[in-house]
Amino acid sequence: MSRQHQFKAREENILAMAEQLLLESGDGDITLDSLADQLDLAKGTLYKHFSSKDELYLRIILRYEEQLFEINRIDDSPSAGIVRVIFQQLLNPQKAMLLNQIEERLAASVTGLNRLFGELYDIRRHRMKRLIEIISVYLKDERSSLSTRDYLSSIWAMGQGGAGLLNSSFYQRYLGRRDTLRYAFVQQMLALPSHYPAADEEVMDEDMQELVEQIETESEEHRNANY
Repeated sequence: MSRQHQFKAREENILAMAEQLLLESGDGDITLDSLADQLDLAKGTLYKHFSSKDELYLRIILRYEEQLFEINRIDDSPSAGIVRVIFQQLLNPQKAMLLNQIEERLAASVTGLNRLFGELYDIRRHRMKRLIEIISVYLKDERSSLSTRDYLSSIWAMGQGGAGLLNSSFYQRYLGRRDTLRYAFVQQMLALPSHYPAADEEVMDEDMQELVEQIETESEEHRNANY
């Protein structure tokens, strides 16, 4: 294995272990000392890969976004794509909520990470476009008048709310089987378009292109922002 491949492999190990420790911490924070101990590395070795703990956290978020993007690139039926979008938050609710909280904290208080934030938003923009495509096709197949924007918002609301419920220690005492709750959420989202039947003559998703253009505009604003 070349030195470059060794470096990349070690970096992937660092990211994977840091994510695991974050999920185990319960408070969304770890120390670089504990991370180095778990990996049996010198702390200075971590700084060869990441300039700060904040950069490490953002790289974990970026890695997660890349994984989601690859999942959404699967080219099968629109309904399967919808299910994957929902499950991305419901199958690992602790991870989805924790990384979202860390990202909000970094965006509000950290400077000097413009390039990485730019990469994150760039990947997210491409993923959003893919989700819009999947959702638009599904709505047309279902001959629904529900707009892409409203359906996407509904899916996200279900995912966020469901993740919060599944991740709550209080509610977990009364949920029963998690798999049945996830199944119920998915069925509700798949059935939602049928409650908004389109007129027989045509199915028109008028706001799809507007939504794509809005994403492009906001992405340009993100690229010019300071973090």
